[in-house]
Amino acid sequence: MEFMPSDISLISAVILVIVAFIGSAISAGLGIGGGITFITVLASVAPASAVIPIHGFVQLGSNFGRATVQRAYINWPITTYFILGSIIGVAIGGNLALQMPENLLKILLAIFILYSIWGPLRFSIKKVSAKMLAVSGLISAFLTMFIGATGPFVISVLAPALKDRRALFGTHAVCMVIQHSLKILVFGFLGFSYVAWLPLLFAMIISGYFGTLLGSHITNWLPEESFRKILRIILTVLAANLLVSATVIYI
Repeated sequence: MEFMPSDISLISAVILVIVAFIGSAISAGLGIGGGITFITVLASVAPASAVIPIHGFVQLGSNFGRATVQRAYINWPITTYFILGSIIGVAIGGNLALQMPENLLKILLAIFILYSIWGPLRFSIKKVSAKMLAVSGLISAFLTMFIGATGPFVISVLAPALKDRRALFGTHAVCMVIQHSLKILVFGFLGFSYVAWLPLLFAMIISGYFGTLLGSHITNWLPEESFRKILRIILTVLAANLLVSATVIYI
């Protein structure tokens, strides 16, 4: 087995390992942004067919590390309903993964994120039923089969209900662990081979874990009010980026 796929250069591999570290540190410190940072770089150096499944594998490792670090704060009732919906969403998304227009899904995701942050009727998990949690899991799991980095969607749904950022980070992380695990299995069934990527995947996951440890220290000293402001800014920027990437082809 070679160290990396034949269509990935050594320089590209090193860059991916470094970005995996940086992305995990960003997500662990601010709760979001690392997944989109990583997929943006990955998409510039990897074959298009590999971007979503490889991103899912690396994010599984990153979120597993974050969930482990924040395991004491995970809200399991919220997680359970979210996961139930995710199972259905991945099943539906897997069947349609090669048929749905990616740009349309990006636009819808961006609109939802922006509305949940700035809209007059922001979503609040405290005011919705368990069914809404399941529906949120279904939608995000469906979307992750096409655009990969749905972390902003998930955290925008969870944030209003989880006032302790450690609970938010831990719950968000374990929800993403389940979704990425399901996604990896589905892409495997669809025929994607992870074998050639395994050594590089291992290196990226290890570097991502150390990034998580670094980012967790940021969580401990950043004031809660500052964190909430930074989170809203980051989510807004990421949503705007989704809109630009989805519409620029038509300009």
